[in-house]
Formats: sequence, structure tokens, C-alpha cells
Amino acid sequence: MYKRMAGLMILLVLAGILTANIIDQNKNNSAASNSNEYDVSGDTSVRGGTIAPVESVGIKPGELAPEIELETADGSKFKLSDLRGKKVLLNFWATWCPPCKEEMPAMQAFYDTYQDEIEVIAINFEEKDQKVRDFINNSDYTYMVPMDEDGAVGKEYGVYTIPTTYFIGTDGIVQQPRRVGPMTYEFMEEMLHALN
Repeated sequence: MYKRMAGLMILLVLAGILTANIIDQNKNNSAASNSNEYDVSGDTSVRGGTIAPVESVGIKPGELAPEIELETADGSKFKLSDLRGKKVLLNFWATWCPPCKEEMPAMQAFYDTYQDEIEVIAINFEEKDQKVRDFINNSDYTYMVPMDEDGAVGKEYGVYTIPTTYFIGTDGIVQQPRRVGPMTYEFMEEMLHALN
């Protein structure tokens, strides 16, 4: 009888140790997978990256920027071709995106300084308009915010990660490689001076 009890106790202790090891292993795996939340590209200068299909290459430098016709957060109409003859910084963002919100103050400062030289267009990607309108109305952002509620424009531009930004010259041509991840004020200045 004592041998049976001792054997049963040993089995229970081994089962407990095994269970504890499995739980600990799952915690370690979970922590490891969450530790790279922003930088999934391997490039430490990029944040907001993701693994995306081949068709997500987007519009390449030298290509004409596809036409965009959307309603803006303030209810007006936006048409990209109306900006022909002006330089354009075309940004895709969302209110739930921390890197997007991180770059927005720098975009506003850049716009305040250079609005006579370049248009800053921040297309909200796949959100319902009232949430975005409330966000914009409660902020000091004055650049144009078109609403891409169904994501059709973002998909046409190959936007699979936000923020994503395109740099369009006065001729309507994308003139610089797109930027995936948040931008700094200095980077925006560099792109402005690189555009024709």
C-alpha cells in the first residue's frame, strides 16, 4: 500500500514539474514574440514594418501617382490631380497606429514651415469617418486629411503597413522611394529638397 502511495506521489510531483515547465516555456515564447513589436524588418531604423506579399511593393519612383478622389475629415472633396504643379507629401495613417501618431506633430511643424512649398496630405486608412473627425477636431493638425474608409486607395498604393509615405513631384510623378515607418522633421525637409 505504501509503495503504491509513494509511486502515485512521485507521478504527481513529476506531472507538476512537467506542467510548470510547459507554462514557463509558453511565457518565454510569448515574451520573445512580443519583444519585436515595432521592428520586424531587422533594420533598426525602421518601425512599423511587416511581412507583406510581393504585390505590396507599392508605387515606385518614376511612376505617375494614381488619381485619388476622397472626402476629407472636414467634409470637403480632395482630388490629387488638383495639386499638379505642387510638391506633395502623401501619408497613410490611422488613429490606432502609435508610430503614425508619433510622427504627426513633426508633420504639422513641417507643414507650418513649408506649406507654401509642399502640400501635406494625410490619408486616414480604413477607419470610420466620425472617429477620425473627432480625433482631428481635438487636435491642432491643419493639413488635409482625406478619408479612405474602405482602404481602396491604400490598396492601390500598396499600403500594407502604416505609416507609409509617398513623395510626389510637381509633375505628379513619385520621385523618391516610399517611406515605411514614422518620419522626422529633418527627413521631411530632405525629401522636400529632393523633389522637383
